[in-house]
Amino acid sequence: MKILSYNPGHDGSLAYIEDGRLITSIEAEKDSHYRHSPLSILDMLSFFGDLKELPDVLCRSGWWPGNNNLTEQRLISGYHGTGSDDIIVGKEKLFGKKVDSFSSSHERSHLLCAFGMSNLPKGTPCYALIWEGVIGSFYEIDDELNITKLADVMPEPGHRYALLYGLADPTFDKKVAEFSRFSDAGKLMALASFSKRNKPSIEEEKIISFLMQNCPHLKPQECETLRDYRHYNIGLDDPEFQNFAGIVSDRIFDRFYHYAELNLKRNKPLLIAGGCGLNCDWNTKWKETNFFSEVFVPPVANDSGSAIGTAIDAQLYFTGNPKIEWNVYSGREFVIDGEYDASSFDVFDSNLEKVTEMLANNLILGWINGKYEIGPRALGNRSILAAPFNDSSRERLNEIKQREQFRPIAPICLEEDAKKWFNCNQPSPFMLYTQKVSTDALAAVTHVNGTARIQTVSSKSNNHLYDLLVAFKKCTGFGVLCNTSLNFNGKGFINNISDLSDYTIKHKLDGFVIEGKCYMLKSSQYYQKYLTMKNANNRDIN
Repeated sequence: MKILSYNPGHDGSLAYIEDGRLITSIEAEKDSHYRHSPLSILDMLSFFGDLKELPDVLCRSGWWPGNNNLTEQRLISGYHGTGSDDIIVGKEKLFGKKVDSFSSSHERSHLLCAFGMSNLPKGTPCYALIWEGVIGSFYEIDDELNITKLADVMPEPGHRYALLYGLADPTFDKKVAEFSRFSDAGKLMALASFSKRNKPSIEEEKIISFLMQNCPHLKPQECETLRDYRHYNIGLDDPEFQNFAGIVSDRIFDRFYHYAELNLKRNKPLLIAGGCGLNCDWNTKWKETNFFSEVFVPPVANDSGSAIGTAIDAQLYFTGNPKIEWNVYSGREFVIDGEYDASSFDVFDSNLEKVTEMLANNLILGWINGKYEIGPRALGNRSILAAPFNDSSRERLNEIKQREQFRPIAPICLEEDAKKWFNCNQPSPFMLYTQKVSTDALAAVTHVNGTARIQTVSSKSNNHLYDLLVAFKKCTGFGVLCNTSLNFNGKGFINNISDLSDYTIKHKLDGFVIEGKCYMLKSSQYYQKYLTMKNANNRDIN
């Protein structure tokens, strides 16, 4: 069965599943479009151009009721709902062919995405947690895949978490905003690591009560009631606010953990979905509780996985199968036939040893290989790579990325070396957990609290990246590199050579590598220093 699914709105995406296997998944923000973009007509037409034949089922993920007319609303499921009543099935024409149509709720898309992509066999009872901007709920899934919502533990956990960042940020206009900024949750996660977790003051307890109050929607305008409090517009470099960020982070997690402790049975699997599933600190806490037999978070835990989840839901409905085979590198191939400023680059065929040598000499390179990764995290196919040893590399990477300097840089590491350097005893291929760094040698990837958001790499998970890490280890003794996403600030991954050339020149990368071919920026002082060193070494040898 061939299933085409789309989520047209926020974090717009398209997914195509054929006979239980994810063939491709694209997201509207990728190829340098704005983060969290809805699907465009061009996205749809481009995707249809890749299809070899029409699908059997056309799916649309549910969302808030919009300005659709009544006929359209009858064909599209809503945001909430977990049962069969929240599934809409019909028929419609696609290029003159009658196909089945399917829609189910946004809530179900998260749950089915997590279950369908997990290693849990069909029929495995488990718990699920959706925590995101709107939903904060626990669920039980039985052996027949019946879903029971156990409790709405906290409304809007992601929104309330991000709103704390906006409370302290004087650039966030709290008087006009209807919702917190999507970018602020990840920034607060970074700031929370600066916290000493000291006891909150009486005033801070009042802010916590304000943020965690039980109301359907907490409007940013209501922060005006806190304008006389110390943390209001205090700025993000303030140590007391940074300490408070960690306290609030713990309080939100604790509310969900206390519910689990009181109401859930131990030693069942836990699936985590929703945008808060990208919070590595919270994911690590869930594992460290040892409450669940296993914890699974998909790399598309946020709404970028909604199209996949709805496709899995449709597959379950029509075939009885809730499981798919999938690979995280299921996006689009890189486009190399565009125009770029060739006069600005030295272009040459290279090998891993040459790339390793440049990285070891502190050059920072874009790294392109194969199809891009699904989800928001760069996992080695659309990455910026650098040596992990000096904090100056982290500082320069944040300058290149145009990010705040409190933001950490993540490491990629050979799977077999992860225990030695990061106390990581099991594969962590999707950069979803934090680990304690066990050496002072990796300053560029060690956050202020001594942790790192690690991605482990094996020959099976990403053979090209694995071979590069092996070569780097041979050169330096460490199979570890800095890895951050290759993107313009506020946009998704770069996926064409025109944008990549422009980015390299404007943001001062030293060059980039596309599947074995190097494009080195002639104006880069680091590249010129490297060439001078190489020439001097050659003279010494001769």
